[in-house]
Amino acid sequence: MKALFPYEETTHGVTVRVSVTYLPEQSEPERGRWFWAYHIRIENHGEHSIQLLSRYWLITDGRGVQHPVEGEGVVGEKPVIEPGASYDYVSGCPLGTSSGSMQGHYRMIGESGAPFDVAIPKFALLAPAVGA
Repeated sequence: MKALFPYEETTHGVTVRVSVTYLPEQSEPERGRWFWAYHIRIENHGEHSIQLLSRYWLITDGRGVQHPVEGEGVVGEKPVIEPGASYDYVSGCPLGTSSGSMQGHYRMIGESGAPFDVAIPKFALLAPAVGA
């Protein structure tokens, strides 16, 4: 699992795994635009169903400028994840620099009705060197 998802973090029995891919076909370095796709897998290792309510991202570009992003759900959904099950989605991130990073958390709700946060591990956004 580590090779497919090199970044992972577990919080409150929920594991978030991330893989990231640079997309040269959607990037325009000569115009100061780089684009990555990231694949997230959220695994529920707990004993009760959980629901993802919202997300918070802190995107940092190669100049160290931070861009917070908040919103409801992910890719238009607020998935319920049963015990032992997982939820996968793919999204993307444009940046004005050839490198950066993303990290954040998901706000979840469980059987108790109390919301809790699940960490999204920090992962690098790195474009390959020109000519590489």
